[in-house]
Parts: sequence; C-alpha cells; structure tokens
Amino acid sequence: MRKFEQWRALSTLVGLLSLAVVLAACGGGGGEQRGGGGGSSSQITVQGSSTVLPISQAAAEAFKQENSDAELTVGGGGTGDGFEAFCGGNAQIADASRPIKDEEAQSCQDNGVEYIELPIALDALAVVVNPQNNFAETITLDDLKTLWEPSADGTVTRWNQVEPSWPDQQINLYGPGTQSGTFDYFTERVVGKTGESRSDYQASEDDNVLVQGVSGDRNALGYFGLSYFELNQQRLKDLPVNGIAPSTETAQSGEYPLSRPLFIYVSTQALEENPAVEDFVSFYLDNINPFVEQAQYVALPDQILQRSRERWENRTMGSAPDEIVAS
Repeated sequence: MRKFEQWRALSTLVGLLSLAVVLAACGGGGGEQRGGGGGSSSQITVQGSSTVLPISQAAAEAFKQENSDAELTVGGGGTGDGFEAFCGGNAQIADASRPIKDEEAQSCQDNGVEYIELPIALDALAVVVNPQNNFAETITLDDLKTLWEPSADGTVTRWNQVEPSWPDQQINLYGPGTQSGTFDYFTERVVGKTGESRSDYQASEDDNVLVQGVSGDRNALGYFGLSYFELNQQRLKDLPVNGIAPSTETAQSGEYPLSRPLFIYVSTQALEENPAVEDFVSFYLDNINPFVEQAQYVALPDQILQRSRERWENRTMGSAPDEIVAS
C-alpha cells in the first residue's frame, strides 16, 4: 500500500511538471503572436508597384542568400494596392512608381503608420507598337493626349485621327489599370491630371500582360516601363516621344519626356518591432545600383542617391523634398 501511494505521488508530480511545461510553451507562443502581429516577428512583406517589383525581388533574393532564415514576401499588385496594404499595417514596405497621394498619406496617418520615403531608381515609360507597324516612327506628347484624354473615349479609334499621314485603320490601346502608379504618372504627364484617361482600352496592372497584348496585335499601341520593353524588344517597337528615344542616358539627364523616379516606403513602426526590416532596407540601399542594373532600370544620379541614403540614416520621416526626387 505504501509503494502504491509513493507511485501515485510520483505520477502526480510528473503530471504537474508536464502541465507546467505545456502552459509555459503556450504562454511563450502567445507572446510571440502579440509581438509579431499574428506571424513570425522576423517576417517582411513588400507590396506594391509591378514596376518596382523586379528591383525588390532582386534585393530580396540577394538578402536571402546572405540570411538564410529571412522570411521575405514580395508582391506586385500595383502602387495603389501596395499603399492600401502598407497604410493598413499589412506590409512593412511599399514599392511605388509615384509619390504617395494625399489621401493615401491621410490613410496612413489615420492608422498610425509613419513612413520614410526613399527614392531608389529612375524609370522611363516606353510607348510601343507592334513590330509589324511600318508607319509610326515617332509620337508627340500632344499625339498621346489626343489618344488618351477622356474625350477620346469611343471617338478616337483610328490611326489617322492621331496623325493624318497614318492609315485609316483601327487602333487598339493597351495600358496599366487604374491601381498602377504608371497609370497615375502617365495621365498626369500626358493628359494633365492624375487619373484622367479614356476607359475603352485593354488594361492590366501586370506589364507582362500588356507586352503580350501589344506583341500579338498589329494594330496595337501601349505604354509601360522601359525595362519591360528592353526585355521584350524583339517582340515590340518603341516610339521616340517628342523626338527623344527612351534610354538610360535620356532618363538620367531628364531629356526624355516620360522619365520618373521610383520609390520604396518603409514603416517606422515596423523598424521598431522587427530588426530584420532595418537589416533588409540597409542591405537594399547599400547594394541598390546592382539591383537596379539587374532589373534593367536607371540608376539615380550619385548626389540624389546620397540624399536618399541620408534620409534613411537619419530616419527622416515623411515625403522627400522635390529637389531629392527630381531626376
């Protein structure tokens, strides 16, 4: 009987110890979830522009090679979608092919999301046609406005309505969707007001879809980032704008009329909560030019890149002054 009581006491002690271990483990897990927003505290989500996507992907892949435990997700649903996720606290970094809009900045403020805006590269928009097009060799900003302004919707549908010397043939248009920063930049630069555009065109936030559309349609004209043209130049024909062809040199000098800066936005809250964000962004900026070159974009002039790095080092919140983002 005594042995049975000793055995029962020992069993009870073992059970209590096991329960304590389980409770401790559950408590630790709950603490991790509170600190990491329901996921791993080292996880980094980058969301936004399909134009900036190849640069951030190159940076993420290189970072993972040096940090095998890094948890990085990079998505490219469009600048607008990226800011929605970023300002909603669902992404630590936003890729953007335009500066943040006032209403997006207000959304971030309303949700307590402060940020650092960092110019990282330059891009030029290519205006392209199908290689079988043997009459259009150049185009002007005025021509593009004639084609893309809202009043052209359903009315300007033939090539000779843009240039009388062009044939009386149907013209099919391809361009980014309304959530794209490329759409915002193009409409502001060409039409004169952000978001003002005809709606009767083939739209996609995925530039590869636009490439496929133009390359498969002999009556097509479209626009998207220069890098996507350079990657597919055997399937496309680019049109100089106002007599200036898009290139690294003309974008960096500012000669090309459709050149623009590209950005990443970093959440300061994410910096405080997740040391991996600081490591990744520092790595990104330290090696930015090779990533830009790999993605076939245009490097920032040295003085502008230096100012961008200073904003990061000084943790300067908000949007960068115009003299920093000007190309």
